[in-house]
Amino acid sequence: MMYLLRHWMQRRRHPERYAQLQSLLSVQRQSRQQLLQRQARDFDELVRFAVDHTDFYSTRFDAHLAHRGRLPGPADLPILEKQDVIDHLDGLLVRDADRTQVKVGHTGGSTGIPLAFYYDDAKHELMLAGMMRGFMMSGWRPGQKILYFWGASRDVAPGGVFGSVHNGFLSAEKNIPAVAIGEARLHQWVRMIRTWRPTLLYGYASVLGELARYVVEQGIRLPGSLLGVYSTAEVLGDGQRQLMQQAFGCKVFDQYGCREVPNIAWECRHGNMHVFSDLVYLESVRMGDEDRLLVTSLSNRLMPFIRYNLGDSGRLLDGECPCGLPFPLMEMGVCRQNDLIRNRAGQRFHPAYFNRLLYGLRQIRRYQWVQRGRERLELNLVAAQRLSQTELDSIEAGIRRDVDKRMRVVVNYVDDIPRSDAGKHRFVIGMVDGPAQR
Repeated sequence: MMYLLRHWMQRRRHPERYAQLQSLLSVQRQSRQQLLQRQARDFDELVRFAVDHTDFYSTRFDAHLAHRGRLPGPADLPILEKQDVIDHLDGLLVRDADRTQVKVGHTGGSTGIPLAFYYDDAKHELMLAGMMRGFMMSGWRPGQKILYFWGASRDVAPGGVFGSVHNGFLSAEKNIPAVAIGEARLHQWVRMIRTWRPTLLYGYASVLGELARYVVEQGIRLPGSLLGVYSTAEVLGDGQRQLMQQAFGCKVFDQYGCREVPNIAWECRHGNMHVFSDLVYLESVRMGDEDRLLVTSLSNRLMPFIRYNLGDSGRLLDGECPCGLPFPLMEMGVCRQNDLIRNRAGQRFHPAYFNRLLYGLRQIRRYQWVQRGRERLELNLVAAQRLSQTELDSIEAGIRRDVDKRMRVVVNYVDDIPRSDAGKHRFVIGMVDGPAQR
């Protein structure tokens, strides 16, 4: 009875989101062939729209369009790099956009390149509807409870991704800001799970991994209400997955997307990652010695992302899944490797907190936080110009206020930041019992 009441309340609060959900669910009744035909049509329409309505694509694609009546295939179009987004932010926004209504989002990205992007309420609601469809692949149904563990405080503020989550008695969603992680806080989170009895947990892999470690070490038994745990934003390692399944007593699901282009792929109960091909066109292109993922958002008409280089690796798979969904399959490569920063008291802080400190500093081309000791953080910057003293003071003041009052920040301006042995850029390198680990 309470489940139905929560469902009714959610539909009243978010009518556009639920309308979008019904549209997304109807797609799942199509065949694979119908879905691919629709995807190709949507891609062509998006390219035509972008050329006609944005300064960036009208210039970038001009030489690649033989004539107006015929478009080249996706592989014939240039790749959109993160630096293009940084350098041409306003040119990517459609010319007739109402600038009083559009919002600016920020991301640190898995590649360590901070950038801004435009979005509006329509994109936000579609993103959340897509998340609901992804959750339903676990067996969850709207109205059942979800507990979010999120490390970016901007996202839980009013207007953020989870800023509209209601924590009232009839709420089907609760949000836990998960920036600082300590034993006392982990105890509080366990108590929340045991008293509120959610159906799903959703959060960063590293945060859920820390919670799972605590549950196992303390021998805590969690309620049987948990149907699934969703890991996002970071690589989900096999060891983490096994630990979470042991701790939470349910299946662990992976989810792939980014702030700029959410809802790229979701894992089903058979353990396969399905590409939401009604929302994105995903490519795997060989670059150097790895398969790099390029994504096109088929639904974004405000700021089109076409053949966007995510900085992640992975490949598309042939075949179909026993779950019966028509969506194509994929698998991830090595990507999104994060670390936790520790203070003198042993609290652990999620990388999202440190990334947020650099939002809006558009002179930064690439960055990397490195912890050298419990009281020393180094910030390596590749920047077009040095940060002002005011900007530096603001960064250090925030860290001393929120992390540790004795933490010192040393900024190093460098020409380049070396990649790891796996070829990835780690934008936060924490420390484990001594010097920073590389």
